[in-house]
Order: sequence, then structure tokens, then C-alpha cells
Amino acid sequence: MEENIPEWLPESIKERTKSAIKGINEREQQIQMQLPIWNDATRRIPNEIVRSALFKAKNRNTKREYLKDADVVVIGDGQIKYTGEELRQNDEIVWLELIHLARGVPAGQVIEFTPYSFCKAVKWPINNGSYTRLRECLTRMQATSLSVYSKRLQEGISLSMIPQFSWKNESGTPLSRYKVNIAPQLVSLFGDTYFTQIEWEQRLMLSPGIATWLHGYFASHRSPFPVKIETVYSGSGSTSKDMKSFKRQVKTALESLVEVGFIKEFSIDDSSLIHVTRNYKYSG
Repeated sequence: MEENIPEWLPESIKERTKSAIKGINEREQQIQMQLPIWNDATRRIPNEIVRSALFKAKNRNTKREYLKDADVVVIGDGQIKYTGEELRQNDEIVWLELIHLARGVPAGQVIEFTPYSFCKAVKWPINNGSYTRLRECLTRMQATSLSVYSKRLQEGISLSMIPQFSWKNESGTPLSRYKVNIAPQLVSLFGDTYFTQIEWEQRLMLSPGIATWLHGYFASHRSPFPVKIETVYSGSGSTSKDMKSFKRQVKTALESLVEVGFIKEFSIDDSSLIHVTRNYKYSG
């Protein structure tokens, strides 16, 4: 664009014009490197993540493992490697809200929030126990390494889920507002259309576990394909003792999805295939 500045202009005007052009280019680059805007009724998450066992549907009383460069099960196209403390569905709720707060903000910019407002947004009790739980989730995701590969990503993407998290100042005094940084690479992971839209109120009405995992998985398909219970077992990271008890858990979870209005109906056939019909009452 600078090549189009007429040579006959005085040097002072040419310099001001160059500065203006530079500012426009920087603003355009910032706009390109940011998550899109979506409404407050929904949350968004990359498809490869929501169709995987990254955020496991395990019992909260089960001890978390520490994983190092571990292969994460992905249903469909994609490969994920993860290093860090094992993540659960409650961690996904926190990550969804963080991404929501970061939407429309230049990639890599610090976002700030009070623990009160965050816990209110995810409908956790407003007390010190919830604040501690929030800090534990954020700290857990800060100490992570996540690599995602798929056909649409030419070279794959590697990132820390939360590169920066601060809740104390240098003297150890708690901050009134927590400071969190979302990895800029997340913008590329979302792409233009490679994300799943989650109906937030529905999600928060479900008990974290198989129900929330199925909610995300089926939301990632506009017309969900039948899926085997064994596939859900591995894709959700479940550690249920046997498939018979897991099948009961899945049936209860599907009934919950009907209750919150996400699916109209479901069935599990003799081949252990789950069939669901989504409800499109809610808009994106």
C-alpha cells in the first residue's frame, strides 16, 4: 500500500501517511488473529477437542493421572497428544468460559475477571471452595502441552492451554481480578467453521460426566451418526468397570439430554448402536 503514496507529497505528509497505513495494517492483523464473536447463550470449542477424550468423563473421586506426551483418543479425523495432569469435564466447563471471555479480543491478550463473576457464569456456588476449585482448574491447564493434528491443519498446532495465569501479586496478596492468557494458536485451531457450538444453559443443567461429554459430541454433528457404545466408552475416557454398567450410564445420560431439550429421542439397538435425533429448538 505504501507504494501508492505519491512521490510529489511533502516528506512530512508522506511520513504521516505511512504511519496511518501501518496502524491500519496492524489493526487488520489483530482482527484476523482473534476468535470470532458469538452470543452469550452459546460457547464454542474446536471439533477435534470435543470429539476426544482430552476432557475425560471420569468419576470426580478417581485420582487424576499425570500424562506425558500421551495419545488421546479422537473419534474421527485427528490426533491429539497431551502432557499434563489429567483433565475432566469440569475443566472443560472452565475452558469453555475462558474461550468465551477471549472472543473478539486480539489473540494472546490478557483477559481479566473476578472469581465471583466466573463462578456465577458457570453456576458454581459463590464461596471460597468454588474459588479454590477455579484456581485449581486454571493452574492445572496452565501446566499443559497440547498438540493437535488433522487433515485440515497442514502442520498441526501445539500450545499450552493457558500460557499465563495470575491470581496473586509479587507480595503474595490475592488479586481482586484474575489474569489469564489464552494461546494465540487457538485461533487457527478454531478455523472458520471447525468448531462446535454448545448451548450453555443446557450444558450447565447437566451433571459433569458422560452426559456433558455426549452433549458436546452430538453437538459437533448437525445430524449425528449412530455411534457404538464401545466408541463412546473410549472417546469419553471412561473407566467404568464393565460395558454393561457403562451402557446403563449412557442410557441415563441420554435421558438427561432429552430432559434439557437437546435431543428429541434416542434408542440403543441390539448392536449397541446409539441413535439420537437432535432438537433444534435453540438457535446459534
